[in-house]
Amino acid sequence: MTSTPNLENSLSRAAVVDLVIAGVNEALAMAENPPDPASLTEATRLIGESAVLDSLGLVTAVLEIEQRLADQHDVVLVLADERAMSQKHSPFRSVGALADYVLKLAAEQGAHA
Repeated sequence: MTSTPNLENSLSRAAVVDLVIAGVNEALAMAENPPDPASLTEATRLIGESAVLDSLGLVTAVLEIEQRLADQHDVVLVLADERAMSQKHSPFRSVGALADYVLKLAAEQGAHA
C-alpha cells in the first residue's frame, strides 16, 4: 500500500491532535464517569497516574485512532506494536505524545513510499 502524496501537508499536527482527542472521547463514551470532552488537551494523561483511560479504554482509543487515520487520511498505521511498547518513554503517556508518535510513523511511511 502506498502513502498519500504530500502526507505532511494533509496530516498536520493539529489534525492529528484532534484525531487523537476524538479517539479518546470515543473510548471515554463507554466509561461510567467520563471527563468533560472539552477538558481534553495535549497534556491529558492516557496511561499512568491521573490517566483518563483504563487499559481497555486505551485499546479502544488506539483502535479508534487507527480507524480514523485510515478513513479520513488514507493512512494505515499500527500504533500498538512491539516498537511502541519497547520505547523508553511510552507514546501512550499523553494525547500530545501519541500525536507525535502518529506523525513520526506517518512520516516514516511516507519516506518509504
